Amino acid sequence: MENLYEATVERYRKYVMPTYAPKILFVRGEGARLWDADGREYLDFATGISVCNLGHCHPGVTAAVRKQAATLVHVSNLYMNEVMPRLAEKLIENCFDGVVFFANSGAEANEGMFKLARKIGNASGRNEIISMDNSFHGRTLATLAATGRAKYRKGFEPDMPGFRQVPFNDIEALKNAVNDKTCAVVLEPVQGEGGILPADLEYLKQVRALCDEKGILLLFDEVQCGMGRIGTRFAWQSFGVEPDAFSMAKAIANGLPMGGFITKRKYADTLTPGTHASTFGGTALVSAAALAVQEAFDNEGVLENCREQGEYLRRQLGELGKKYPFVKGVRGMGLMIGVVLDREAATLAGLCLKRNLVVLTAGETVLRLLPPLNLTRAEADEGIGKIAAALEELNAAIQEG
Repeated sequence: MENLYEATVERYRKYVMPTYAPKILFVRGEGARLWDADGREYLDFATGISVCNLGHCHPGVTAAVRKQAATLVHVSNLYMNEVMPRLAEKLIENCFDGVVFFANSGAEANEGMFKLARKIGNASGRNEIISMDNSFHGRTLATLAATGRAKYRKGFEPDMPGFRQVPFNDIEALKNAVNDKTCAVVLEPVQGEGGILPADLEYLKQVRALCDEKGILLLFDEVQCGMGRIGTRFAWQSFGVEPDAFSMAKAIANGLPMGGFITKRKYADTLTPGTHASTFGGTALVSAAALAVQEAFDNEGVLENCREQGEYLRRQLGELGKKYPFVKGVRGMGLMIGVVLDREAATLAGLCLKRNLVVLTAGETVLRLLPPLNLTRAEADEGIGKIAAALEELNAAIQEG
C-alpha cells in the first residue's frame, strides 16, 4: 500500500518546481485546526498566509462553492455571470463609491492598480510610482520593482523602470521624492512581509494631503492586511484615510484564488475594453465563495471578534514577552500580530511547530501570527500556551549556549 507522505514527497521532487520547500503534508482542515497525513492535529495561526480568514472549510463558503460548482463555474468575461456584479455591489456598499476589477491574485491586483495609475498619469506625462522601503507587493516583474526589499529582486534584474522607494512612515522623505513625473504613491497600511509594521495615523493623513496637493493617486496594498485582518472589512477603514484605489486578494474568497482592486467612481472609465483584462477574474465559482465571505462578515460577528481576540492576544503576548530579554515587543492590529525578537524568528517558529502550532515569520526577526478571524478565546489561550512553551525552550537554549 502506498505511503501517502512518502509518495507525495517523491512526486513533489520529480514534478513540482522547487520554489517552496514544504515539509508537512496537510490532508484536512476545519476551523482553526489542521491534520497532517499521520493524523496529527495542529492549531493554525497562519491561515495559509492570511487566506483562510474564516478558518478552514467554513460552512457558508463550502455550501456556496458546492452549489455554484453544480450550476456554473466559468464563461469568461466576454459574457456575464450574475454572481460577480452582486459581489461587486456588496463590496462597494461597504466601501466608498467606486467600481471593482477582479483578477486572480494579489500580484495581479497590484499590477492592475499600477496600470490604472499610469493610464491616468500618462495623460500629463507622469508615470512613476513611489513605494516604501520594506514593502512587499508581489512576485511579477512590476510588483517586484515596487517591492522595497532587495532580496526578492536579486537575480531578476534589471528592475522594471518607473518605481522608487522611500522610508516608510517618513513624510519628509516622501515629500522630497515626489516630482513632476510622479503619478502615484503606494503603501501597505500595515506592512506584512516587512515585519507587521502599521502606518502611523498622522503619517497616512499627511500622505493623503500630499497626494491631494500634488494631484497624484494614493494607492493602498491591502492584500494581506485587508479583508477583516486588522478588524475592519477594509484596512483603510481602521485609519479613516481613503485611498484612491486599493488592492485586495488572499482572504477575499477564503482559499479560492481571487484578487482585485477597487477605485473611486471618478476613475471608473480609465480602463476600458481592450486596455486591461483577466480570463479568470470574477468567475461565478470564486465570486460565490467571496460573496459567502462577505455574508459571514455581516452575520457572524467576525470583525468584532477579530478586534476583541486581537487585543487579548497582543496583551497576553506582551506580558509573556517581558520575561525574555530577546523579545523586543509585540506589535500589530487586529489579528495581524508580530512578536519582535533580537534574532532570527525561524528558530522560534520551528519550536512552535514542534508543539503543533502553525505560525509564520516576517522581516527575518518577527514571529508572524495570522489566526482565523473567528478564533475563540479557548483557541487563543491554547496558542498562547504553545508560544509560551516555545519561548521557554528557546530561552533555555540561549542560556546554555
